[in-house]
Amino acid sequence: MSPFSSKVEQNCSRCARELPPGALECPQCLTLVHSDQMEQLAAHARSLEAHGDFQGARERWLACLPLLPAQSAQAEWIRNHVHDLEKSASMLQPAQPGANSTPQWAQRLGPLGPILLALFKFKSLFSFVAFFGFYWSIWGAKFGIGFAMLVLIHEMGHFIDIKRRGLPADMPMFLPGLGAYVRWNALGISLETRAAISLAGPLAGWFAAGVCALLWFQTGYGLWAALARTSAWFNALNLIPLWIFDGSNAAKALSKLERAVVLVVSAALGYALGEWVFGLVALGMGVRLFTRDDPPEPNNSIAAYFVAVVTALAMILWLVPGHGAGLR
Repeated sequence: MSPFSSKVEQNCSRCARELPPGALECPQCLTLVHSDQMEQLAAHARSLEAHGDFQGARERWLACLPLLPAQSAQAEWIRNHVHDLEKSASMLQPAQPGANSTPQWAQRLGPLGPILLALFKFKSLFSFVAFFGFYWSIWGAKFGIGFAMLVLIHEMGHFIDIKRRGLPADMPMFLPGLGAYVRWNALGISLETRAAISLAGPLAGWFAAGVCALLWFQTGYGLWAALARTSAWFNALNLIPLWIFDGSNAAKALSKLERAVVLVVSAALGYALGEWVFGLVALGMGVRLFTRDDPPEPNNSIAAYFVAVVTALAMILWLVPGHGAGLR
């Protein structure tokens, strides 16, 4: 019997429907009854994985299974992940205080092992250097490093928001000519939390754009204006609620009405400023009005967050002369 079965909530935390005894999910909105406990266990498991303690992580993931319907997608994912952790644990030395935590594969390589291990740990830095070099070759050193730093700030917005919630995450990885990403595991994390983490990147990008705009106002140096407008434009582009953009995960926490509000605000900003990037955000929200992935209950805080970020980015594009991602 699950250790939580004697303390089952009487009503669903999302839709307030009365729950039957022993229920693991709400029969109306399908919200997991033990989502809070699962989130804590999952966060601890990810932290153990990040430190190489795969056996401890395996035990935490297994503790999640009694809290989930046996046939759910989450339970199936955990079973598969536990199997992968068992393989990883068999390949690596157990992480114990005072013991040698170097993986066996690295030990077998002799003197080359620590070098390769260090290279893997610094792969984020190496990818950033390659990223910067790519844009340096296209736009020159000043704008190239400025653009790379703006992308770094955007990704660190995601990374810092994940870490401040006590969740493990890898440092950002950069793909020259394509973009960047922060890898983390969102299993057991609420839609609201995932949406907030997704919006943290564009928020950090707006902050960076604002600093560049302020430097331009103070110095009159055109490079700062170019960086401010580029940062604001690309972060607005990232709010498109489709595909791999940050706006896609954020939209999952919004009800139909809230998506309509974001649509109207984005369309109005695009019309007022003549910036078609906001039209793309509005168009994407129009598509999301017809998808069946809206939550059972509205989330006013995420809706306000989304509107605030898109409006703040629009203000930068309004204040800095130019059109689109560049200056006139």
